[in-house]
Amino acid sequence: MIRVVIADDQALLRGSFKVLVDSEPDLAVVGEAATGVEAVAVTLRQKPDVVLMDVRMPEMDGIEATRQIRDVSRVLVVTMFDLDAYVYDALRAGASGFLLKDTPPADLLAAIRIVAGGEALLAPTVTRRLIEQFARSPVVPQVKGLDGVTERERDVLLLIARGLSNGEIALHLQVSLATVKTHITRLLAKLEARDRAQLVIAAYESGLVSAAL
Repeated sequence: MIRVVIADDQALLRGSFKVLVDSEPDLAVVGEAATGVEAVAVTLRQKPDVVLMDVRMPEMDGIEATRQIRDVSRVLVVTMFDLDAYVYDALRAGASGFLLKDTPPADLLAAIRIVAGGEALLAPTVTRRLIEQFARSPVVPQVKGLDGVTERERDVLLLIARGLSNGEIALHLQVSLATVKTHITRLLAKLEARDRAQLVIAAYESGLVSAAL
């Protein structure tokens, strides 16, 4: 059973999400929060697998709340706002996924399962916006360890930053899926990244993405 906490300041939306999540046999809502402070408290108490986190909430925004619970639960940011700053800040804070509130219900449920399974998830429009933002701006390298990344691992990292799945990366590089997974495992270790979302940040902050576009 995947345990979920819903954090959103709109009671109607929380209720809608709860009905949707609880309708699935493998998902269960174990807590709700109307503020960022409540989101942190209920997450520390319940230790859910996934927190559906709004960005704009009273007392503490979703970005700071994510930063405080990222070592306890995986966070899937769900918001009405697809502004670049929110996406980047959410990922930097430790979010494993970012979706808009107009995402179809089936896609939202799939996203919860993906994030709970340890993968990162970004909506295609979000990935495109991030790439466009960093392509326009000079990036100062901030990530330690990129010098130790091999040329093929850099290729994989770049494709991850562009939003490709493991299968798509395998097809693009004409290698096996197992080889792609091995490269990703090594990247996670070398860059001290927790998941795929942090690899995306590493690609941007190292200048790899902007340099390649």
